Amino acid sequence: MSEHLVNTLKDERERLGLTQAALAERVGVSRKTINTVENGVFVPSTILALKLAAALDRSVEALFRIADRV
Repeated sequence: MSEHLVNTLKDERERLGLTQAALAERVGVSRKTINTVENGVFVPSTILALKLAAALDRSVEALFRIADRV
C-alpha cells in the first residue's frame, strides 16, 4: 500500500488572509518551501509541521493527514 500526505495548508493560510511569503516569514522558511508543502511535493519535517500548525492556530492533525493513493 502506497500512502501520501495530504494537507489543508493552503485553505488555512488563505482563511487567515496570508500570502505564502507571509506564512514563510512566520515560520522561518522560504516561500518556495510553503508552495511545495501546499502542493504535496515536499513532506515537512515534524518541526516544520509544528511551526505551521502554531502559525495557523490549528493542530498538526487539522493540517496534515495520511491518505491512501488510489
